[in-house]
Amino acid sequence: MIWNKMSKRKAPSDSTNPNHDFCEFLIELADYEKNVARNIYKSNAYRKAASALAKHGKRIKSGEEAQKLDGIGDKISKKIDEFLETGKLKKLDNIRNDDASVSIKELTRVSGIGPAKAKELYDSGVTNIDILLKNQDKLNHHQILGLKYLNDFEEKIPRNEVIEVEQIIKKTLHNLDPKYKVTICGSYRRGKEFSGDIDTLISHPSFMSHGLKKKSDKLQVVVDILKKNNLITETISLGEAKFMGVCKVNRISRRLDIRLNPYDQFYCAVLYFTGSDLFNKQMREHAINQGFTLNEYTLRPMGSTGIPGEPVEITSEKDIFDYIDYPYKKPEERNI
Repeated sequence: MIWNKMSKRKAPSDSTNPNHDFCEFLIELADYEKNVARNIYKSNAYRKAASALAKHGKRIKSGEEAQKLDGIGDKISKKIDEFLETGKLKKLDNIRNDDASVSIKELTRVSGIGPAKAKELYDSGVTNIDILLKNQDKLNHHQILGLKYLNDFEEKIPRNEVIEVEQIIKKTLHNLDPKYKVTICGSYRRGKEFSGDIDTLISHPSFMSHGLKKKSDKLQVVVDILKKNNLITETISLGEAKFMGVCKVNRISRRLDIRLNPYDQFYCAVLYFTGSDLFNKQMREHAINQGFTLNEYTLRPMGSTGIPGEPVEITSEKDIFDYIDYPYKKPEERNI
């Protein structure tokens, strides 16, 4: 069944994790809350619980034991008890038997189709991928490409393939101008063996935040060169600062994002797009407690009036940790 297959694909665990079955049902619930119920708070709570169980080295024997882990409260512990006792969850059975839930889940597999669009398609009679293939006039450019490459995009990208893409981009930009900075972020930078897409940040000393009002063709030039050397095969969208598209180095097409960041904001962007989401949340909260505001652009001190001041100068990721007095974590230590 599509629902089960997809939840397993996205789970932060595998069969080597003694709690992988708990993680799988929690991720399935998280996806339902995000895509169908549209409750991001609940979705995040389920993901946080799944992450805690994935990192726990021993098999959980009861909901009470699970509650000792960070992020697992009374309601989730009861679901764990129910699963241990019956081998299933009544809530999930209901979700899997609900036609709208199943259809929305399947349609949101397509890159570019979010929960609202999936509901709109469902209401118009498009209830699965096969019907969608015959109704592409209802889709925009991004969604058409998402449908075209659906199976490819669902294949996880092995680390060695991301390394290959990274080397091509770095070599290409170095030949263009050695001053370019290139960093591939996301789960790849956190040391994971597989990635969902290739999230690339680039910058150049001539591209600064105070010059953003001037039109820049830097990203267009980079994309054109990467097309010429056959790395980029399709463009989903291209603006001054962000490219979304498709790349290919082996037999499978992959999602590739390239962001052009101002040079003076590069390391805040690298920190943010490396993740994980929970790690970023913890750092932002710590920054606030230390009198700063941190986002993907800048780190700024908060004045006594509560208005952020001028951005502090950041020349490395470690600078950010030092300013807010937060113990430095290597990227591979940020998987929370």
